[in-house]
Amino acid sequence: MASFGDLSVFLKVCETRGFRAAAKRLGLSPSTVSDRIAQLEARLGVPLLIRTTRSVMPTEAGQALRDRLSPLLAETRAALLDAANSQREVRGLLRLNVPGAVMVDILPSLIDRFLAAHPNVRVELVVEDRLVDVTAAGCDAGIRYGEHLAQDVIAVPIGPRFQRVALAASPSYLSGRGVPLHPRDLLDHDCIRLRFSSGALVAWEFERGDERVTIDPPGRLIVGVDAAPAAIGLACGGRGIINTFQNWLDPHLDAGELRPVLPDWWIRFEGPRLYFSDRFMPAPLRAFVDLVAAERAG
Repeated sequence: MASFGDLSVFLKVCETRGFRAAAKRLGLSPSTVSDRIAQLEARLGVPLLIRTTRSVMPTEAGQALRDRLSPLLAETRAALLDAANSQREVRGLLRLNVPGAVMVDILPSLIDRFLAAHPNVRVELVVEDRLVDVTAAGCDAGIRYGEHLAQDVIAVPIGPRFQRVALAASPSYLSGRGVPLHPRDLLDHDCIRLRFSSGALVAWEFERGDERVTIDPPGRLIVGVDAAPAAIGLACGGRGIINTFQNWLDPHLDAGELRPVLPDWWIRFEGPRLYFSDRFMPAPLRAFVDLVAAERAG
């Protein structure tokens, strides 16, 4: 039978798609990781991984094993951590999969308070904008906006209950190009667009009363969502109109670096949610959920 350690190594290689990356995360040498995978495949009598010069991918058998093992090993780790935390001192690793949108002014303050309250807990934040199976990704929980979640997932609000998408431009840009009066006017302006890592551009949607409008302006400047602060800086410098989270723009609006554009059309939406499996909850995650609930109650 395969050991718990070998199975953990296998899952880490699947997660990182490489022996070197897995070795770095596990604190082992790449050769040790390779040897343990080879031993596991020899015991099972079936190849589990396809090795290429660029990455490592699971075979069909490897993918099936990964899908069944991930929740089992995660629950085993949770049980071990709960045993270690039986003296009411929370310890271990909290690993969260989050979008960059919450890393500006929503999550950092929560993490700061969480670390202060639990000095024996470590936190790892995996930042990406795709909706993922947090268990398969080796994370305890995820944070996302409004996506459809599986039935066995618990989702709790985290951060503001509602947020808005806002448009803004610098005073110099608006004085030179004029102020748009309707979303369709944006087609004649320089627009700064943001692009997800998936390749899709962030949609420009507007609503006023019963009227809803979606505009796809040709972006004179397109910036990845991970570099949104740089895009906001370019808007402050007069390079065009930007459309992004209002809470990101508020400091620049308050400072006069930006002015609101079409404020009557800004869309309000529900804030982010923390989601996790209802099958198990390791002690660090339980403590974090308790902190989030206390913040909302306060």
